[in-house]
Amino acid sequence: MQDKAIALHDVDLSLGRGAARVHILKGISLGIDKGEAVGLVGPSGSGKSTLLMTMAGLERPDSGKVIVDGTDLSGLDEDALARFRGRRIGIVFQSFHLVPTMTALENVALPLELAGEDAAFERAEAELQAVGLGSRLQHYPAQLSGGEQQRVAIARAIVPNPAILVADEPTGNLDENTGGSIIDLLFALKRDRGATLVLVTHDLNLARLCDRMVRLRSGQIEAGAASAVA
Repeated sequence: MQDKAIALHDVDLSLGRGAARVHILKGISLGIDKGEAVGLVGPSGSGKSTLLMTMAGLERPDSGKVIVDGTDLSGLDEDALARFRGRRIGIVFQSFHLVPTMTALENVALPLELAGEDAAFERAEAELQAVGLGSRLQHYPAQLSGGEQQRVAIARAIVPNPAILVADEPTGNLDENTGGSIIDLLFALKRDRGATLVLVTHDLNLARLCDRMVRLRSGQIEAGAASAVA
Protein backbone atom coordinates (compact mmCIF):
# COMPACT_ATOMS: atom_id res chain seq x y z
CA MET A 1 0.00 0.00 0.00
CA GLN A 2 2.79 2.41 0.92
CA ASP A 3 4.59 1.90 -2.40
CA LYS A 4 1.56 3.01 -4.42
CA ALA A 5 0.97 6.61 -5.46
CA ILE A 6 -2.78 5.91 -5.35
CA ALA A 7 -4.58 2.92 -3.84
CA LEU A 8 -8.35 2.46 -3.88
CA HIS A 9 -9.91 -0.35 -1.85
CA ASP A 10 -13.50 -1.41 -2.62
CA VAL A 11 -14.70 2.15 -3.26
CA ASP A 12 -18.42 2.81 -3.66
CA LEU A 13 -19.85 6.25 -4.38
CA SER A 14 -23.34 7.52 -5.15
CA LEU A 15 -24.33 11.06 -6.11
CA GLY A 16 -27.66 12.86 -5.86
CA ARG A 17 -30.51 12.66 -3.37
CA GLY A 18 -33.63 10.55 -2.98
CA ALA A 19 -35.03 9.11 -6.19
CA ALA A 20 -32.36 10.97 -8.18
CA ARG A 21 -29.50 9.26 -6.34
CA VAL A 22 -27.26 7.34 -8.76
CA HIS A 23 -24.73 4.65 -7.88
CA ILE A 24 -21.63 5.84 -9.80
CA LEU A 25 -18.65 3.80 -8.55
CA LYS A 26 -19.19 0.15 -7.62
CA GLY A 27 -16.54 -1.71 -5.67
CA ILE A 28 -13.52 -0.08 -7.32
CA SER A 29 -10.13 -1.46 -6.25
CA LEU A 30 -7.12 -0.10 -8.08
CA GLY A 31 -3.45 0.58 -7.44
CA ILE A 32 -1.36 3.09 -9.37
CA ASP A 33 2.41 2.97 -9.01
CA LYS A 34 4.57 5.99 -8.28
CA GLY A 35 5.66 7.59 -11.54
CA GLU A 36 3.13 5.62 -13.61
CA ALA A 37 0.96 7.21 -16.31
CA VAL A 38 -2.57 5.77 -16.38
CA GLY A 39 -5.33 6.57 -18.86
CA LEU A 40 -8.91 6.19 -17.64
CA VAL A 41 -11.21 5.39 -20.55
CA GLY A 42 -14.80 4.28 -21.06
CA PRO A 43 -18.12 5.46 -22.46
CA SER A 44 -19.85 8.59 -21.18
CA GLY A 45 -21.42 7.87 -17.82
CA SER A 46 -19.00 5.05 -17.01
CA GLY A 47 -17.70 6.88 -13.94
CA LYS A 48 -14.20 7.77 -15.10
CA SER A 49 -14.36 11.48 -14.22
CA THR A 50 -15.96 10.68 -10.86
CA LEU A 51 -13.20 8.16 -10.21
CA LEU A 52 -10.59 10.80 -11.00
CA MET A 53 -12.26 13.32 -8.68
CA THR A 54 -12.37 10.68 -5.94
CA MET A 55 -8.64 10.06 -6.36
CA ALA A 56 -8.07 13.81 -6.07
CA GLY A 57 -10.16 14.10 -2.91
CA LEU A 58 -12.82 16.24 -4.57
CA GLU A 59 -15.45 13.54 -4.04
CA ARG A 60 -15.67 11.43 -0.90
CA PRO A 61 -16.74 7.79 -1.30
CA ASP A 62 -19.66 6.32 0.64
CA SER A 63 -17.50 3.33 1.57
CA GLY A 64 -14.03 1.96 0.92
CA LYS A 65 -10.63 3.61 1.23
CA VAL A 66 -8.74 6.08 -0.94
CA ILE A 67 -5.04 6.29 -0.07
CA VAL A 68 -3.00 8.91 -1.89
CA ASP A 69 0.74 9.32 -1.45
CA GLY A 70 0.51 7.18 1.70
CA THR A 71 -2.32 9.22 3.27
CA ASP A 72 -5.81 7.80 3.91
CA LEU A 73 -8.06 10.61 2.70
CA SER A 74 -10.98 9.43 4.85
CA GLY A 75 -8.99 10.43 7.94
CA LEU A 76 -8.81 14.09 6.89
CA ASP A 77 -11.40 16.76 7.59
CA GLU A 78 -12.25 19.20 4.81
CA ASP A 79 -9.59 21.75 5.77
CA ALA A 80 -6.85 19.13 6.09
CA LEU A 81 -7.95 17.53 2.85
CA ALA A 82 -7.76 20.89 1.04
CA ARG A 83 -4.26 21.48 2.40
CA PHE A 84 -3.13 17.98 1.40
CA ARG A 85 -4.58 18.38 -2.08
CA GLY A 86 -2.92 21.75 -2.50
CA ARG A 87 0.49 20.30 -1.69
CA ARG A 88 0.40 16.83 -3.21
CA ILE A 89 -2.11 16.77 -6.10
CA GLY A 90 -2.13 18.93 -9.21
CA ILE A 91 -5.49 19.05 -11.03
CA VAL A 92 -6.08 20.07 -14.65
CA PHE A 93 -9.68 20.43 -15.86
CA GLN A 94 -11.15 20.56 -19.35
CA SER A 95 -12.52 24.07 -18.75
CA PHE A 96 -9.33 25.71 -17.40
CA HIS A 97 -11.04 27.30 -14.32
CA LEU A 98 -8.85 30.38 -14.37
CA VAL A 99 -9.83 33.49 -12.40
CA PRO A 100 -10.79 35.99 -15.15
CA THR A 101 -9.79 39.09 -13.16
CA MET A 102 -6.28 37.78 -12.49
CA THR A 103 -3.30 37.78 -14.83
CA ALA A 104 -1.61 34.55 -15.84
CA LEU A 105 1.06 35.19 -13.22
CA GLU A 106 -1.51 35.87 -10.50
CA ASN A 107 -3.51 32.75 -11.40
CA VAL A 108 -0.44 30.54 -11.09
CA ALA A 109 0.77 32.19 -7.87
CA LEU A 110 -2.67 31.88 -6.24
CA PRO A 111 -2.35 28.35 -4.75
CA LEU A 112 1.05 29.24 -3.29
CA GLU A 113 -0.30 32.45 -1.78
CA LEU A 114 -3.26 30.58 -0.26
CA ALA A 115 -0.83 28.08 1.26
CA GLY A 116 1.34 30.86 2.68
CA GLU A 117 4.33 29.80 0.59
CA ASP A 118 7.33 32.06 0.11
CA ALA A 119 8.37 33.50 -3.27
CA ALA A 120 4.97 32.71 -4.80
CA PHE A 121 5.37 35.05 -7.78
CA GLU A 122 8.94 34.01 -8.50
CA ARG A 123 7.93 30.35 -8.55
CA ALA A 124 4.86 31.14 -10.65
CA GLU A 125 6.97 32.98 -13.20
CA ALA A 126 9.37 30.03 -13.42
CA GLU A 127 6.49 27.62 -14.12
CA LEU A 128 5.02 29.90 -16.78
CA GLN A 129 8.46 30.02 -18.40
CA ALA A 130 8.53 26.19 -18.23
CA VAL A 131 5.24 25.90 -20.14
CA GLY A 132 6.32 28.43 -22.77
CA LEU A 133 4.41 31.48 -21.54
CA GLY A 134 7.21 33.65 -20.24
CA SER A 135 6.05 36.51 -22.48
CA ARG A 136 2.42 36.32 -21.33
CA LEU A 137 2.78 36.84 -17.59
CA GLN A 138 0.63 39.97 -17.41
CA HIS A 139 -2.10 38.83 -19.80
CA TYR A 140 -5.59 38.05 -18.53
CA PRO A 141 -7.37 34.81 -19.52
CA ALA A 142 -9.57 36.62 -22.07
CA GLN A 143 -6.40 37.80 -23.82
CA LEU A 144 -5.07 34.24 -24.19
CA SER A 145 -5.95 31.49 -26.64
CA GLY A 146 -7.51 28.25 -25.40
CA GLY A 147 -4.18 26.48 -25.58
CA GLU A 148 -2.46 29.27 -23.68
CA GLN A 149 -5.17 29.20 -21.01
CA GLN A 150 -4.67 25.46 -20.58
CA ARG A 151 -0.92 26.01 -20.24
CA VAL A 152 -1.62 28.54 -17.47
CA ALA A 153 -3.86 25.96 -15.81
CA ILE A 154 -1.10 23.34 -16.06
CA ALA A 155 1.46 25.77 -14.61
CA ARG A 156 -0.93 26.43 -11.72
CA ALA A 157 -1.34 22.68 -11.16
CA ILE A 158 2.39 21.99 -11.06
CA VAL A 159 3.65 25.05 -9.18
CA PRO A 160 3.46 23.28 -5.77
CA ASN A 161 5.54 20.45 -7.33
CA PRO A 162 2.88 17.80 -6.61
CA ALA A 163 3.65 14.08 -6.53
CA ILE A 164 0.47 13.35 -8.49
CA LEU A 165 -1.00 15.12 -11.51
CA VAL A 166 -4.57 14.36 -12.59
CA ALA A 167 -6.19 15.68 -15.75
CA ASP A 168 -9.84 15.43 -16.80
CA GLU A 169 -10.17 15.66 -20.60
CA PRO A 170 -7.42 18.32 -20.73
CA THR A 171 -7.68 18.64 -24.52
CA GLY A 172 -11.48 18.54 -24.72
CA ASN A 173 -11.85 22.25 -25.53
CA LEU A 174 -8.87 22.47 -27.87
CA ASP A 175 -8.26 21.82 -31.54
CA GLU A 176 -6.19 18.78 -32.52
CA ASN A 177 -2.85 20.54 -32.96
CA THR A 178 -3.16 22.59 -29.78
CA GLY A 179 -4.36 19.54 -27.87
CA GLY A 180 -1.35 17.59 -29.08
CA SER A 181 1.04 20.21 -27.75
CA ILE A 182 -0.73 20.18 -24.37
CA ILE A 183 -0.40 16.39 -24.15
CA ASP A 184 3.28 16.60 -25.07
CA LEU A 185 3.70 19.13 -22.27
CA LEU A 186 1.91 16.97 -19.68
CA PHE A 187 3.98 13.91 -20.48
CA ALA A 188 7.21 15.95 -20.49
CA LEU A 189 6.38 17.35 -17.05
CA LYS A 190 5.52 13.87 -15.80
CA ARG A 191 8.81 12.51 -17.11
CA ASP A 192 11.01 15.38 -15.94
CA ARG A 193 9.53 15.56 -12.44
CA GLY A 194 8.87 11.89 -11.79
CA ALA A 195 5.21 12.60 -11.07
CA THR A 196 2.36 10.13 -11.33
CA LEU A 197 -0.10 11.08 -14.10
CA VAL A 198 -3.75 9.99 -14.24
CA LEU A 199 -5.61 11.10 -17.33
CA VAL A 200 -9.31 10.84 -18.24
CA THR A 201 -9.85 10.83 -22.00
CA HIS A 202 -12.20 9.67 -24.73
CA ASP A 203 -9.23 9.50 -27.10
CA LEU A 204 -7.84 5.95 -27.20
CA ASN A 205 -4.76 7.11 -29.10
CA LEU A 206 -4.00 9.45 -26.23
CA ALA A 207 -4.69 6.76 -23.64
CA ARG A 208 -2.27 4.42 -25.42
CA LEU A 209 0.55 6.89 -24.69
CA CYS A 210 0.13 5.99 -21.02
CA ASP A 211 1.85 3.06 -19.32
CA ARG A 212 -1.56 1.49 -18.75
CA MET A 213 -5.19 1.96 -19.73
CA VAL A 214 -7.95 1.32 -17.20
CA ARG A 215 -11.31 0.82 -18.87
CA LEU A 216 -14.51 1.54 -16.94
CA ARG A 217 -18.05 0.55 -17.74
CA SER A 218 -21.11 1.19 -15.57
CA GLY A 219 -19.01 2.19 -12.59
CA GLN A 220 -16.78 -0.87 -12.57
CA ILE A 221 -13.31 -1.62 -13.89
CA GLU A 222 -13.68 -3.67 -17.04
CA ALA A 223 -9.99 -3.99 -17.96
CA GLY A 224 -6.56 -2.70 -17.06
CA ALA A 225 -6.56 -3.24 -13.29
CA ALA A 226 -3.38 -5.33 -13.35
CA SER A 227 -2.01 -3.32 -10.42
CA ALA A 228 -5.20 -3.59 -8.39
CA VAL A 229 -4.66 -3.64 -4.64
CA ALA A 230 -5.78 -6.84 -2.96
